Amino acid sequence: MAISEPNRFRIVELLRDGPQSVGGIVDSLGMGQPQVSRHLRLLADAGVVEVTKQAQQRIYRVRPESMRELSDWTQRFAGLWSERMDRFGSFLEETEQ
Repeated sequence: MAISEPNRFRIVELLRDGPQSVGGIVDSLGMGQPQVSRHLRLLADAGVVEVTKQAQQRIYRVRPESMRELSDWTQRFAGLWSERMDRFGSFLEETEQ
C-alpha cells in the first residue's frame, strides 16, 4: 500500500489540509526535494494523489476517491476486528479470574 511508508503517509496527511506545491511540501516536512518528488511520484502512480501544473509549479492534492476506496476496504474488516477484540477481552477477563 502506497501510504504505508511513513514519509508518504506524512505527505498525504499534509495534503489532507489542501493542495500543496512540491516546494511547500519540502518546506513543511523538512525533506529534500528529490525525496519528496520520488514519494509524490509513487503516490501519483498509485492513484492516491493527482498533480496539476500551474506555471512552473506542480500542485498536488489527495484524490478523495482513493481515500474512499481505502475506507471501504478497511470497513470490510471492521466486523472481524470487533469480533476478535471481543474474544480477546473475554480471554483477558477469564485469565484475571
